[in-house]
Amino acid sequence: MRQPRLSSVVERRLLVNYRVAPDAAARLLPGPLRPQLVRGHAVAGICLLRVGTVRPTWAPGALGLRSENAAHRIAVEWDGPDGVESGVYIPRRDTASRIVAWAGGRMFPGEHGLADFDVHEAPDRMRIALATRDGHTRVDVTVEPADELRGSSLFTDLAEASRFFEDGARGFSVTPSGRSLDGVQLHTDAWHVEPVQVHAATSSFFDDPDRFPPGTATLDSALVMRDVPVDWRPLAAMDVKAGTQLAC
Repeated sequence: MRQPRLSSVVERRLLVNYRVAPDAAARLLPGPLRPQLVRGHAVAGICLLRVGTVRPTWAPGALGLRSENAAHRIAVEWDGPDGVESGVYIPRRDTASRIVAWAGGRMFPGEHGLADFDVHEAPDRMRIALATRDGHTRVDVTVEPADELRGSSLFTDLAEASRFFEDGARGFSVTPSGRSLDGVQLHTDAWHVEPVQVHAATSSFFDDPDRFPPGTATLDSALVMRDVPVDWRPLAAMDVKAGTQLAC
């Protein structure tokens, strides 16, 4: 089935970023992907995304869906026909919408699990928590407004961080067969992110000592995008390198 381009509005996209030991990140990646390094660190994180008016590009906005979603991501690079390319690998996607969970991997790239979200947004604080229905993943993040990016070991300032994530707009995830990667690209002419300060953050994914031994995954920074119109464009599938074995 040919997958359509989708239009939507990113009502809120919170990127919670971790700096990760390259070998720990590499264990989670299918070939031909490898960690994209920044100042000697791999970059991973959680994208906590609320989108509205999601619909095929030809459909009116009034027919669009609205949903809370989450994606765990690892910044990656690979050798393309014209040189090194970059994007993100997404080992897990979750959503509060049964429609999105059904359509993911069918109508558009990327399978989604179901999760329950608890969201509280105020001008001076935002808290987003989720628990997946399969019991495997829990996230609880609270952030506060900030006037600049502070305390990051990955990025010197907001402009550098913004460029990094804008350049990593292609996301890939393993298909059920395990032999290929589905891909989708976020496109917008209105890219804009703002810094936020993390007040508290827990993640069963990044706090798992079997996946990330102590000291190999450290909270680094957070950014937020609000009210940005975007298109989601399916990409050609990428073959998984034979013999790839992913860590749990």
